[in-house]
Amino acid sequence: MKRVIIDCDPGIDDSLALIYLAALHHEGAIELEAVTTSAGNVGAEQCAINAAWVLAQCGLRTVSLAAGLPGPLVYSLTTTPETHGPTGVGYATAPDRHVEHDWDALWCDAIERSTEDLHLIVTGPLTNLAAFAQLHPGHFARLRHITVMGGAFFYPGNTTPSAEWNFWVDPHAAAEVFSRTPVPVTVCSLGLTEQMVIDPAALRRCVDTLGPAPIAAELGEMMRFYFEFHDEMGEGYLAQVHDLLTAQVALGALRVDAHAATVDVEADSELMRGTSVEDTRGFFEREANAVVVTGADIEQAHREFLRACEVHAKFFGGSRDLERARDARAED
Repeated sequence: MKRVIIDCDPGIDDSLALIYLAALHHEGAIELEAVTTSAGNVGAEQCAINAAWVLAQCGLRTVSLAAGLPGPLVYSLTTTPETHGPTGVGYATAPDRHVEHDWDALWCDAIERSTEDLHLIVTGPLTNLAAFAQLHPGHFARLRHITVMGGAFFYPGNTTPSAEWNFWVDPHAAAEVFSRTPVPVTVCSLGLTEQMVIDPAALRRCVDTLGPAPIAAELGEMMRFYFEFHDEMGEGYLAQVHDLLTAQVALGALRVDAHAATVDVEADSELMRGTSVEDTRGFFEREANAVVVTGADIEQAHREFLRACEVHAKFFGGSRDLERARDARAED
């Protein structure tokens, strides 16, 4: 069984990734060992509060959870209330709760038990991962499966003309990770993740399929904010869900196209801050440190998420709701 740590910054699309991972945990496909949070869409502590709430709405109240570092390695923190709402979950609200802060202890504990089956998924800025490499180099060197959402290779950025948000927020962390990584990092960049889109019709199918799962009652208000943001940006009334696709890729749930590359990130230039570059022709004269995923079966990704929603419906005992949702999907 694959063991999973997700380091995230919920965030609406991070929340969808958590819903997906919780379903896989319920069905015994993975063991969700820990959830840690970085400072990104909102502060790290609020991200942890959001993650705890989403997991509780998915029937997972006992997963280890901790807030990570409060800000980037060098730059001041920039958050995105215009994208994810003032507290990170759109028009929904997560109740306050006490948050632990020993995030690196959770990682060390998981690594000490085994790394062959341990998958680290990072869907926020790479701050915690870079800091972990500096604080615990021996443990970092034992990691075998690292997947990150970030970067834009030969593709327009979503924060500057050339930079993707996660890498722009903490470019020093991203550069540090790629300079130190013990294994090639699987990278899901914007050119891939912007293909994963949920529109109102797709959302209705998800909510119907979730049935009695408590998260179903919250998802509409979360996604409505995200739809409105994308619409204001000229993308249409829909939402790009980068982090859900990244989690699916990390766990081998999809057919993908990918290639090896040497990746670096510009950290110190104001104009090019967070710009990611991939080299496949040996110009850097360094070994490949990344596997860049360039394509995925998006229809399969949607089916896989609906299957996860069915798992939640079964977990919460909604057999009738599940049958209605399956009938609706058959009609589509």
